[in-house]
Amino acid sequence: MALYEHLLIARQDISAQQVDALATHLKTIVEGEDGKVEKQEYWGLRSLAYRIKKNRKGHYVLLNINAPSKAVQELERQLKINEDVLRYITVKVDQFEQSNSNKARRDRDGEKKPEGETAEIEL
Repeated sequence: MALYEHLLIARQDISAQQVDALATHLKTIVEGEDGKVEKQEYWGLRSLAYRIKKNRKGHYVLLNINAPSKAVQELERQLKINEDVLRYITVKVDQFEQSNSNKARRDRDGEKKPEGETAEIEL
């Protein structure tokens, strides 16, 4: 089986619980095709770079999927007919990225590193 990262953007006017229910439904689709959702992350309601179908914001959800290609095809087929989904993308990867969201948040916000962490300097 192959590894996939799947990102979808849902409409802004649905609730976070409805987005979670949508992600759970997608998980059952993948598991029905002999696949497995390794990780599910809800990134929250974020602003879009440009309007998509008259929406300025969207709910972002990331799924790490370990499944055969027919499971991904079925997943994308279901997303095409779902009116709550604005955009989606599925990318085949060699391995899942181990994200450290605390480190990424510190780097993005420009906060100081905690004691004990030192920056590597290459000369």
